[in-house]
Amino acid sequence: MTRRTVAGPLILFAVLSFPASPASAQVPFEQAMRDLTSPDAGTRLRTVQMLKDAAYSEAALPLARLVTDPQDDVQLEAIAAELNIFLAEKIVTRKRVGLVVEVRSPLAAEATFTAGPLAVGPRPVPLPVLDALRTAARDDNPRVRLEAVYAFGVLAVEPGGSRRRELLRTSGPDLAAMIGAVDPAHRYAALRVIGRVFGRRPQDDPIQQEVGDAVISALNERDVAMRAVAMQALGAMHYERAVQGLMDLFQYYRKGDMAEASLDAIAHIAHVSSLPLLSSELTSKNAAFKAIAIEGLARAGDRAKLTAIQSALSGERNEAVLLTGSFASAMLSEATVDSLATLVKALSKSKLRDQARGYLAEVAFGRTQAFARPLKDPGARVRADLVDALGLGYDSDALALLEPMMSDPDVRVGRAVERALARLRQQ
Repeated sequence: MTRRTVAGPLILFAVLSFPASPASAQVPFEQAMRDLTSPDAGTRLRTVQMLKDAAYSEAALPLARLVTDPQDDVQLEAIAAELNIFLAEKIVTRKRVGLVVEVRSPLAAEATFTAGPLAVGPRPVPLPVLDALRTAARDDNPRVRLEAVYAFGVLAVEPGGSRRRELLRTSGPDLAAMIGAVDPAHRYAALRVIGRVFGRRPQDDPIQQEVGDAVISALNERDVAMRAVAMQALGAMHYERAVQGLMDLFQYYRKGDMAEASLDAIAHIAHVSSLPLLSSELTSKNAAFKAIAIEGLARAGDRAKLTAIQSALSGERNEAVLLTGSFASAMLSEATVDSLATLVKALSKSKLRDQARGYLAEVAFGRTQAFARPLKDPGARVRADLVDALGLGYDSDALALLEPMMSDPDVRVGRAVERALARLRQQ
């Protein structure tokens, strides 16, 4: 046992507390664990709030029982506590300043989910915690349901390897059933979470038909936002059974947001049957359609399309559209430092940064060696973005590049390396 592992429990016993009043004593960790099973709801609530702000990983499994507590307030605090334990950046919702307790912004699961997969830190999330959140996502209380399903969506991206396969196998039927929920907000949340959790990774098994077909059924929703998020989920999952329906929808709409959403889903799936449609949109006067078509052809992997893509970009001035050409070059040509140069440079431009980060994460799998020189960029934010891209690329070959960066002098880069290593070591 290392010195570090011995010290951990001692710290827990010494400082795990959040005094309810100026005179109250600190609560030892063992006492807090006993208080979680107290028949008094007030005691359970105060203890969960204390553990939420402490954010100790040792409390995750004991807290899982409170996620399905009979009291709604306890459940909501337990869900928030589980989130805080595993976030990359912990949130302190209450802090004592002198004799005054400051109450800060609450920890909201949907806002955390919207922040993206990088909100989760390197700590492994136990499957029983995810099981508890999935159970609470069927709670009678609408607020509990939504907090639980979004919290599940936040944390369920962490497992990899065999843990991920088990998670997808067991959670698929539950999430698919939520798409048929009476509450529209619940259906919308379920679609968003499915798109995030079942988003295709290189080592994943084929998507369960039960899950994919349930998302397809949401294309018949009356609500436009619901249909759009269903399209987004189908694209993220690369669900090939949806391709023909999505192409039919694109031809039906032809313009506007729904046409763009359907084409974007088609481009993410990038099935061979959609290549004629994507190729036809290379000459579109709609900049968004042209950019999406280039992305789709790049993902399809047909190098013969690169010449047509470059021709379509001749005379183009829109920087965002031009960046899709750099993405296509990186995907369809030999992976070299030069092929990544424009994408890396775009990380320093605020209007293009998010677009470039997404492209680099897609490029990363199978092309990790091309990142070696860019990872030495003098800009700490650029280095951190590249590290995150390699982590989200899920190619374990990147470990050899990232492990030496654990000593990077910049704190942001160090945290990104820690997150990325945790992901890649599970592959």
